[in-house]
Amino acid sequence: MRQVADSGEPAVVTSEGSPAPAVGKALPIAIRRLSKAYGAVSVLDDVDLDVRPGEFLTLLGPSGSGKTTLLMAIAGFLRPDKGSIRFGEREVVRLAPHKREIGMVFQNYALFPHMNVARNVGFPLRLRKVPAPEIARRVEAALEMFQLGGYGGRSITQLSGGQRQRVALARAIVFEPRIILMDEPLSALDKQLRERMQIELRQLHDRLGTTTVYVTHDQREALTMSDRIAVLERGRIAQIDTSRAIYDRPGSRFVAEFIGESSFLDVSVADGVCCAAGSIVRAPKTPVLQGRCVMMLRPERLRILDGSDTEPMNRFEGKVQSAIYQGDTLLLQILLSDGSPVSLRMATRGDDAPPPAAGSPITVGIAVSDTVLLADDGTARA
Repeated sequence: MRQVADSGEPAVVTSEGSPAPAVGKALPIAIRRLSKAYGAVSVLDDVDLDVRPGEFLTLLGPSGSGKTTLLMAIAGFLRPDKGSIRFGEREVVRLAPHKREIGMVFQNYALFPHMNVARNVGFPLRLRKVPAPEIARRVEAALEMFQLGGYGGRSITQLSGGQRQRVALARAIVFEPRIILMDEPLSALDKQLRERMQIELRQLHDRLGTTTVYVTHDQREALTMSDRIAVLERGRIAQIDTSRAIYDRPGSRFVAEFIGESSFLDVSVADGVCCAAGSIVRAPKTPVLQGRCVMMLRPERLRILDGSDTEPMNRFEGKVQSAIYQGDTLLLQILLSDGSPVSLRMATRGDDAPPPAAGSPITVGIAVSDTVLLADDGTARA
């Protein structure tokens, strides 16, 4: 490759003579009817997805949902059976990975053990035939950005897991890609470091403004970092929305169960009246169909009622099964009057107040405004 001038900005020219996209400006990604199967097993099933320029989008789902397969198709490491992938106006579905001008961070970091830190970070620039003085300047700037100043001469084997992760990130952004793809890059770190790196990654994204697609199976990680989350189920996108919308108003029971903790009550619907666990329940929107649906209960949204609540509530009677101390919260396991188990999570108090005793009666409730009813077919009705 060689460098040419294009409206005052450097651009990369491929060996075929056609200019690759200019780097440094976020690109949208448009995916249409993308499918991939291995024999009779469908891994991706007619996936449609739009990633906005500069967005941090997370692909979230259980093992086997297709999230990593979708990321590898975007990166070019996997050829789909059919469908389209566009970066901006450019169709890339048949383009080799090294011609897509993406930054990639792998789960195992994929660093070169025979190269020191500086040479690892500078590798994408050497591939692009960037002059040596410019490589040195940009590598130093990237290392400083990730708090690795002075580490350039160190061997990869001398670094901690968190430092190796930073080197992999520095290598991914050093050539100013317009798209960055990350495949569970924090999964090998311990909990405390992983949570700190989540914040650092989000801050990095905000500084760079690069379009980022991130894969994880960790729901809290997705909620912490994302502008939007695409939840995958069996090769299809079950729901795509903001973190808050997906958590507060999931579109199906699958999404509600996968994102956060939830209990569910069977709800019968007749003439617009909903009943669950022996009580009439209200929701912001009542299902219009006759039959049955389910009610989602987030543990932290349930409250112990003592008659002083002024907000409209759905109330349930039950008995305490157990109270589990978990540091900052107390988790109550409750059996409602119809035998349905639910969980209630409350903040612990500093006054040594004893928790509710096992077997004691309890009245719990959830605000009508927090009540979510989901149809049995998985379609949200509220």
